Amino acid sequence: MTATLRVEVLLFAQLREQAGRRTLELEVPAAATVRDAWAAARTACPRLDGGEQALRVAVNQEYTSWDAPLGEGDVVAFIPPVAGGATERAAGELKARVSVRITRDRLDARDAEALVRTDADGAVCTFTGTVRDHADGRAVTKLEYEAYESMAETEMRRIAEEAVRRFGASRVAVLHRLGSLAVGEPSVVVSASAPHRATAFEACRWTIDTLKAEVPIWKKEYGEGGSLWVDEGRREH
Repeated sequence: MTATLRVEVLLFAQLREQAGRRTLELEVPAAATVRDAWAAARTACPRLDGGEQALRVAVNQEYTSWDAPLGEGDVVAFIPPVAGGATERAAGELKARVSVRITRDRLDARDAEALVRTDADGAVCTFTGTVRDHADGRAVTKLEYEAYESMAETEMRRIAEEAVRRFGASRVAVLHRLGSLAVGEPSVVVSASAPHRATAFEACRWTIDTLKAEVPIWKKEYGEGGSLWVDEGRREH
């Protein structure tokens, strides 16, 4: 009898809709890789569309390659395109300087600013992304955000910590909304504090740009002609 192992596959955004479900329990060969898990997923759900050029992959909440080997009970996430060795003490201090939150409640920029403001800093820079009423020449009535929540929060924290290290920001906060949002509602807030404004500006901009490129959060636009999943990487900012 050929040895096998069982893995759990997670699907998001358009992949979830194509499969008609978010999770798959699959049996694959004992020497299987992520690529083999994708092949098994497509056999189970033939409507699944995409591949190595279009999707990123993660195993147990860490990005990896398509050739990565799998073990019994691994959780494999296929991630559609989305809308960085310190000592223990240093890592603890860094963790205390960042705040991240994924929520279905309405966002308020003042909450993010309160998390980063200190008397030692002379600058707080805040970016607030809001739902606009148009995109690519079509009217938009609402957006719907979904995420691989546990991994998204881990990635948001990693990015915020890197912003502190890279730019010398004092504190960084990242808040992201999920669920259905009406036109005008805030979807994401990034706030960075620093002794001087240039540092705060740089840390804030780098954080939101990196978040948009790397964190597994997707948005679906509703408006004229129906709805569609948005690939932020193909849209000019």
